Amino acid sequence: MANLIVICGPQAVGKMTVAESVRDKLKYNLMINHDSIEVSDKIFGFATPAQKEFNAIFREKAFEIAIKHNVDLLFTYVCAFDVPKEREYLTKLANAFENSGGNFYFVELYADIETRLARNETQHRLDRKPSKKNVEWSKANLLKDAQRYRLNSLPDETWFANHLKIDNTKLSPNEVADIIITTFKLVANDKKESEYRFGE
Repeated sequence: MANLIVICGPQAVGKMTVAESVRDKLKYNLMINHDSIEVSDKIFGFATPAQKEFNAIFREKAFEIAIKHNVDLLFTYVCAFDVPKEREYLTKLANAFENSGGNFYFVELYADIETRLARNETQHRLDRKPSKKNVEWSKANLLKDAQRYRLNSLPDETWFANHLKIDNTKLSPNEVADIIITTFKLVANDKKESEYRFGE
């Protein structure tokens, strides 16, 4: 059985760095949302129909294989909480892992817009996400999506039994990771480093 931890939040909130910290503490495998985006963009172009289809298949297959091989997985995701299909997608993911005997954990990060704009330009983010190297474009995209979508849940809105909301404006990735691990009482796997973070 495999567990899935989804770390959700708007662009540049810190999902990747938090997920990396959780990965290293728990020895979970990690797929950031840009793993599939960067590959599909490179092959099929930016936001083309072929890119969108390949991006979806890439992720779907990764989840399927994680369940098949009992691989505990972290996944970062930007969710538009005002779009009904988002909840359907995430619920389907939760059901897939829970029906296989695993657990589903949903972590939602929040940070103010000034903090996110600053994090948008960090070198680690630019190194891991080539499509963000055009900082002016990514800044404009961040601000546009903040106006178009509701990228965090409402104060009284909870989608899952294991739904944790964290304001990480002033918290380090390690501090957030510790909150996640403590809240959900998660236990680290016994894995060699090459099994969960090869090639970094």
